Amino acid sequence: MDGHHLILGKLTDYLTGDVVPDTHDERYRQKIARLLVDTLGYDKPEVIARRQLIVSAGEKKAGISIDFSVISGDKIGMLIKYGPGSLTTRHTPTLAMARLVTSYQVPVVVVTNGEDAESLDTVSEKVIARGIDQIPNRDQLTGIVSGYKFTPISNIKMEMAARIVYCYEIDGACPCDTTVCRLEDGR
Repeated sequence: MDGHHLILGKLTDYLTGDVVPDTHDERYRQKIARLLVDTLGYDKPEVIARRQLIVSAGEKKAGISIDFSVISGDKIGMLIKYGPGSLTTRHTPTLAMARLVTSYQVPVVVVTNGEDAESLDTVSEKVIARGIDQIPNRDQLTGIVSGYKFTPISNIKMEMAARIVYCYEIDGACPCDTTVCRLEDGR
């Protein structure tokens, strides 16, 4: 066993062709990747898996992985965060991530447990669609992105977003979670 994940062997990542550990969580991630490409119409190069995000909270710094970043045109149009269990508890940190991955706020975030999903507009922070089959498809995301103002995020908003992500994703992580990388602890 590696951390708290039961390793069932190895599998080939659908998007990259890389060999990755076969866990229950990874099986759901692969299901989501296939949905994005095979059903929702995204090209594989438009879906970036396991994007690393470095977050800081005061003296503390850590790296986390964003499950999927979806490119629309030349912008990141959507982030997808997978996690087992409740979707509602993932709204706040995923909305905060939308303010950190690039210099502008990403327009749409999706939280999913692999069986259900909620898509959120990051400006209003409201759920715009429920259900894994209602994740915005390629054409829908193109429409959202075309009407979106990609204004820069202020340093203050980025700092607050980083603290939220750190609190939920790092401080709230299981001590044996190997998907979180504490870079500096400040202790």
